[in-house]
Amino acid sequence: MKDFLWLFIVIATVMVFPICFFIRENPFDTTSFLSLEENKMVAWQRAWTQINPGRTNHLETFKNMQKKLELLKNINAQILIGAPPSKKKLLTIGISSVQHSSGSYLLDTLQSLFIASSSSERKHFIVLVHLADPDPKWLGQMISNISTLFKPYIQARQLVVINTPLKNYLLLKDLKKNFHDTPAYVAFHFKQNMDYAFLMNFATNLSDYFLMIEDDVTCAPGFVTQIATAVSAWRNKPWLTLNFSQLGFTGKLFRTRHLPCLVHFLFLFYQKTPCDYLLTHFHDLLMEPAPIQFFPSLFQHMGNYSFFDSKFNSLKDKEIEENDPGSPSNPAASIYTSLKVANDSVLMNAYSLDKNFFYTKSAEAGSHLTVVLDVPAKVFQVQVLTGSHLKGKNQLEEGQVELGYDATNRVNDCDDYILLGLLENGTLNKQVLSDESGKKVKCVRLLVTATPPSGIIVRHINLWIK
Repeated sequence: MKDFLWLFIVIATVMVFPICFFIRENPFDTTSFLSLEENKMVAWQRAWTQINPGRTNHLETFKNMQKKLELLKNINAQILIGAPPSKKKLLTIGISSVQHSSGSYLLDTLQSLFIASSSSERKHFIVLVHLADPDPKWLGQMISNISTLFKPYIQARQLVVINTPLKNYLLLKDLKKNFHDTPAYVAFHFKQNMDYAFLMNFATNLSDYFLMIEDDVTCAPGFVTQIATAVSAWRNKPWLTLNFSQLGFTGKLFRTRHLPCLVHFLFLFYQKTPCDYLLTHFHDLLMEPAPIQFFPSLFQHMGNYSFFDSKFNSLKDKEIEENDPGSPSNPAASIYTSLKVANDSVLMNAYSLDKNFFYTKSAEAGSHLTVVLDVPAKVFQVQVLTGSHLKGKNQLEEGQVELGYDATNRVNDCDDYILLGLLENGTLNKQVLSDESGKKVKCVRLLVTATPPSGIIVRHINLWIK
């Protein structure tokens, strides 16, 4: 019995001593001050270091991690303009901006955001601008300009402008130099990582989704509806990032519940590499699927000059659609409807490319007109025109257009529809986003969402296909 006890003590000592030594030599293994998410971050980074031992060494990062995360918890960003919405929105559109020697496109970007969205779309998002430059003269001028030019959106709680005091920033010294980059270039990009982290940290509870764009872009008309459509289609599928542009950090969509992890990640490794590369590493560490890229792109860069070094820069997104898509294709199809067809009207006129039209004397909410393609096709743009071309009467004021992708065991309908967009003044003209799978459209359905006071004229349902 005594021999057994001695054997047990020896074994216990052998097992416990290395653990105690490991904790003493590695204090960041303790969990007393780290949250669950922070401990996950440590585990992810250790795994990455073990898998790629020659790729990076983050020992110093671990030693400074606690102080950085405590810093983040105590940050209070200042609201300069506006007020957060009283209710949680669908989408927060985040922009971080600083002054540049070559000029600023921020005001143009904001104008494009609001012009490219309808009044109904603007009810579902908030624009959050982080003025991240400490220069008081520049801040004062931007506050004045934004307050004057975008007053209606500020009053509607659709635009909020914030600033993070410089004292909250980590010291930008002894930064790692990458390749042949100048110290100023390194400082610019690594401060930008913190700018983005502060922006996302503030946005965490404002909406269900967060869209990051840069401060020098134009937006495709109806981009909000197209993003909402993509989100609906991918609601039950695994994704960490949906990409609506291939340029930098522009057009990157996240679920807001993922933002705290990403914010911590940016703070931990802000000195390692610019933010778009950090996002790639973030995907790797979480072992998440690669970002889902949608085409065509919804955002395009403005101007021809690099904001950092004032050099000529023709960086453009090659995947963005041109404004003129050419003539519609309207491939062979059949049309079905639950609308009451007038005696002198021909249903197929709604889909013809000539000047004829389809007319129904009355319609009820829930009724539809559905185009079913003979052969499913990659549709990249849809146009629906209702109402008299001359007098503007008989428009369908409250209706929507949906795309159907699955027609299993159905001849005149589809099983799976997603919303493309709402009619505005009786019309819709939208680009169709598609991911890498390039699913083909089988059905295009015009749905009446509220009973109109009079009859409806459907002049055109036009499709553009690849």
